[in-house]
Amino acid sequence: MRIRFSRLQWRIAAWFALILLTVQIGGLVLFAQIGRSSALDDVQARLITGDRVFSRLLDQRSEQLTQAARVLAADYGFREALLSRDGDTILSALENHGSRIDASLMQLYGMDEQVIARYPDEDVIAITRLPQLIETARGKGAATGFSVVQGKLYQLVLVPVLAPVPVAWVVIGFEIDTPFAEDLKRLTGMEVSFVRESASYPRSLLASTLDSSLQNGLIGPATPSILETGSMQIDDVEYVGRVHEINSGEGDRVAAVLQLSLQRALAPWTRLYREWLGLSIVAMGLMLLASVLMGRTIASPVTRLAQFARRVEAGDYMHPPKLASGDEIGQLADAFDHMTNAIAQRESRITELAYRDTLTGLPNRVQFNEQIRAAMEAAAEQQKGLAVLTLDIDRFRLVNDALGHGFGDLLLQEVGVRLREAGVRQRDVAGGLRAVDNAAARLGGDEFALLVPGADADKAKIVATRIALALEQPMNLQEQLVDVRASIGIAIFPDHCTTAEDLMRCADVAMYHAKRNNSGVEVYDPAHHSRNAARLSLLTELRAAVERDELVLYYQPKFALRDGLGLHVEALVRWVHPLRGFIPPMDFIPFAEQTGYIKTITLWVMNSAIRQCALWQRAGLDIHVALNISARDLLQPELPVIFRRMLDEHGCAARLITLEITESAVLDDPRHALSNLERLRATGCMLSIDDYGTGYSSLSYVRQMPVQEMKIDRSFVMNLCSRPGDEIIVRSTIELAHDMGLMVTAEGVETEDVLQRLGQLGCDFAQGYLISKPVSASDLELWMSSSRWAPVLMKA
Repeated sequence: MRIRFSRLQWRIAAWFALILLTVQIGGLVLFAQIGRSSALDDVQARLITGDRVFSRLLDQRSEQLTQAARVLAADYGFREALLSRDGDTILSALENHGSRIDASLMQLYGMDEQVIARYPDEDVIAITRLPQLIETARGKGAATGFSVVQGKLYQLVLVPVLAPVPVAWVVIGFEIDTPFAEDLKRLTGMEVSFVRESASYPRSLLASTLDSSLQNGLIGPATPSILETGSMQIDDVEYVGRVHEINSGEGDRVAAVLQLSLQRALAPWTRLYREWLGLSIVAMGLMLLASVLMGRTIASPVTRLAQFARRVEAGDYMHPPKLASGDEIGQLADAFDHMTNAIAQRESRITELAYRDTLTGLPNRVQFNEQIRAAMEAAAEQQKGLAVLTLDIDRFRLVNDALGHGFGDLLLQEVGVRLREAGVRQRDVAGGLRAVDNAAARLGGDEFALLVPGADADKAKIVATRIALALEQPMNLQEQLVDVRASIGIAIFPDHCTTAEDLMRCADVAMYHAKRNNSGVEVYDPAHHSRNAARLSLLTELRAAVERDELVLYYQPKFALRDGLGLHVEALVRWVHPLRGFIPPMDFIPFAEQTGYIKTITLWVMNSAIRQCALWQRAGLDIHVALNISARDLLQPELPVIFRRMLDEHGCAARLITLEITESAVLDDPRHALSNLERLRATGCMLSIDDYGTGYSSLSYVRQMPVQEMKIDRSFVMNLCSRPGDEIIVRSTIELAHDMGLMVTAEGVETEDVLQRLGQLGCDFAQGYLISKPVSASDLELWMSSSRWAPVLMKA
């Protein structure tokens, strides 16, 4: 059977085996280290004990030899023979006593240190330590020591022969040979070797209990440190030793090396190690078998669950595997069962949410796009047209602001119902057109769409008109009647676009064009798109206009209807494009406000207007300059700080600057807006409400605003003399402002009748083309010197 390690059961078995093998190997290595360390400690302890025993044995032997020598020296017959110079008797005594104590040599020296007699009767053995031993014996009565004599190591004992004063010296020597070393081995339990080493002679072995095969290793050149450590390794057998120095009284170094075989000390550990190794092999085999069985037990259910997971991936949630085991695998199978049921329910819910709007029940943008693609394919096959209608509820934000978002949701639901009734299965009387099921959809917010298969532009306009009329019928929501009007855009396939995305975009362009022109229904015109593209291009170029110094400031004077008010002008930004020429503010200001770039433009206007006002001030002309602040700028916390810095930088008096803000700018965030107005007013400038009457604010907000001026919008001023209603509004506004201590400026003054009537109503300033159109700073100075509307003070 071929083992596939990609399978879980074999990987489990392999991991179990690897873990066990790692533990066993680690245990064996640790076991070997502990065994060797323990054996070394035991050997070292035995060597220390053996060294003490060895020293004690040498001391005892010295005492015994000394006592034997004293017995000979005290023998009466020996002394008489010595005094009578009886050589035969002396020699006989030495021979008898030496044989009895098994001495290796016995020599009798006279007081002149000359040999009198010797045993065995051989050549005289020269003892180099003799003077040293005699000197010691003179002081202590006896002397013992070791000496190398003719290449052999002797233990010597020297005692005086007293009669009653010393008349001779008896020297008894015992050779340190292999039998003596064997005796020491039996007593200490260690290998004993006597080694001689000197600078003039090679290392030699005097006596040893080691086998002859091991003795060469002891004195060979491979063990130069034997006398330093006592340790060596011979024929792969490691010995641990201890060196006992022996004082030979000469230049040679003599030492007794006590050794124990480490292999013998390790023998119990080695046996235990082999037994442990065998047990580990058996245990690993059993563990490998158990891990294979365990891996199969785990892998088999997991394999079945994996197969079921692949079926779930394909969308099959039925027949999950049933596992009888009550362990974690069984719990996992139960969890799979519950999970797939929950996934199936959630998928159903997600599908519903992904393709349907929860508020109106209509298809959402995603499903509508799919419907467009399917309808486009059908229209292409049938060679028919296809219309897409997008509509947006006019003034829907006003409904939310005035009546709340809950009411706005009810309105959207009602719009959805009417779209469904107007667009689904209704026969078009004019052309026999039938819409498909679920053709209406909610794209988001207050935007809806309708798909009209088989329609051209004319038929689509009929459907759009029907929808507009259906939506304009009053809606009774929460016992409140609401009128709704929609702007509808139409795009036709394949006349306008050939893809679903482009068709939707073209319909949106037409819808926004209808909303801007207040025309209700518009069919897509490529020119609309071109104008939008041009505006987008223009917006891109606007970002560099400030850096290229393409923006300029024009100033429109205000006519003071009362004496002593001085000259007031309003700073208006203009854009002189190097290629497009003069660009009206309405072509770029709204887009700058939408993108947030209005902040940069406002800062440029503020800085330029303040700089020009300061120049007039230094020229002796007190000209009050008003400039507009957008809603975005008013909510910037750093605006008062920037304004104060510009005043200080250019040296302009704050009283000459008026900041105009619209009342709707305060409504977006009243708390922050009013806080910034207070900080701006604290700088000393004047504040003015611009375009009063066009917003939706209440008088409570006007009362809270720290303003000094109110400007009436031109829509109420232009027809002041021809529309009584406008005159009522203007008169009421002037009276209200004066009661609140505010000055009033009327915008859009284009006739002298209007100007005269404003004077009669008590208005303070008039502004419009009758007085002057916006002019440059240099032209303003000409206007002050030539216009009949210029203040008398300025003419002078």
